Amino acid sequence: MLVLSEMGQIELLVSEQVIIETERSLARKIPAALPGFRQAVKDAAIKILNDPSAKAVAECFHMIRDRSDAPILAAAIKAKVDFLVTHDRNHFLDDARVVRRSGLRIGTPGEALAWLREKESSRNCAVP
Repeated sequence: MLVLSEMGQIELLVSEQVIIETERSLARKIPAALPGFRQAVKDAAIKILNDPSAKAVAECFHMIRDRSDAPILAAAIKAKVDFLVTHDRNHFLDDARVVRRSGLRIGTPGEALAWLREKESSRNCAVP
């Protein structure tokens, strides 16, 4: 997905909270990977979304089990993303209520790539 974004094929949006959490995790677990992560964010031209307002976050509390993930959900809703990509099975992927309540398409990176392929394939089909 990073390569597709770098090539201008897709636009990747990432919430500020996710960037901060990732940097903290890398700094704690694999500090040497931090510069590479920052370069990848730059190279892929990732658009970093500002943290949503407290009101927007509060409006998402009923949509997701873990309130600490409500800002991520609120940022995705506000940005009107086509697909929310995550590896978080517990709070996003395995909880069908999040999809139903938020109205977002949510899945793994692999599912997002499959969706992109299907979307592109349907665009390329000619209708007589």
